[in-house]
Amino acid sequence: MTEPDLRLRAVVPAPLKVTYEALTDPAALRVWLAEHAEVDLPGRYEFWGRCTPDGAEPHQRVLHVDERTIRFAWTLDGVETTAQFEVAEDEDGTLVTLSQTDLPSFEAVLSDTAGPRGALQTFWALAIANLADYLAGRELTPKCDFTSSELHASIVIDAAPEQVFASMTQPAVFRRWFGANVDIEPHVGGRFAMGGFDLDPGGARFVEFEPGRKATLRYADGMIDSWELEGSDGRTRLTVVQSGFDPANPPYPGWAGWLGGIAALRRYHELPRWRSIWRQVEVAGVPTGMLAIDE
Repeated sequence: MTEPDLRLRAVVPAPLKVTYEALTDPAALRVWLAEHAEVDLPGRYEFWGRCTPDGAEPHQRVLHVDERTIRFAWTLDGVETTAQFEVAEDEDGTLVTLSQTDLPSFEAVLSDTAGPRGALQTFWALAIANLADYLAGRELTPKCDFTSSELHASIVIDAAPEQVFASMTQPAVFRRWFGANVDIEPHVGGRFAMGGFDLDPGGARFVEFEPGRKATLRYADGMIDSWELEGSDGRTRLTVVQSGFDPANPPYPGWAGWLGGIAALRRYHELPRWRSIWRQVEVAGVPTGMLAIDE
């Protein structure tokens, strides 16, 4: 396998054998990874459907399988990439490493010109987050529908709205659960910059900000992220909507990133001995200082 452009390492709460089964059982894959999956190793490892980039039909081809590794070619938008899962024992469960080659440039992803391969980083991050919750017996976070231009998700979090809102608007807390550096000015007109103001001096701007209830961010290109929170019995229904984009070219990479973040936000508030599942996140071309993965 050539040097990957993406490497994700996460600890999931299950023994190695159970984790490997979740990676190779088609019924399990249809829960945490994709709408459709068929597996008959060592010859077949396929997944596809509306929750898979370029997923109208399967495009995977097995390259190597052993008791701890699954490596497969995956052709997206006519480009053959290579993906690999590796599992290893860890004191907290199983260390899962996902490697992916042939990502487009970070600049192409930001400019929405990267095609289906541009969504691979956030697709895999959300998938591994859902794998961790699947193995823990927890409710999964909604997957990204790559066939829809409606970017809308509603999730219940076992925490009060004030707590959830604070986690989304206090930079030190946001950094912990999301795993990225961020600067936030928590008021109407204030800036929100993933990676910090040094990387993005203008940032998005809050055009609505009602603590515990709602916030709306407007980006320079006109795209809008809105968060609405409704509380009941110490729980919060968080509704996240992304709008203001060209419906013929939805920003799926960013949307899947928000969904992966919501999965982390849920774990942060709901697990009594919370620790991030992520042990390493390496993405070629991402500016230094953007990511913040703490041990």
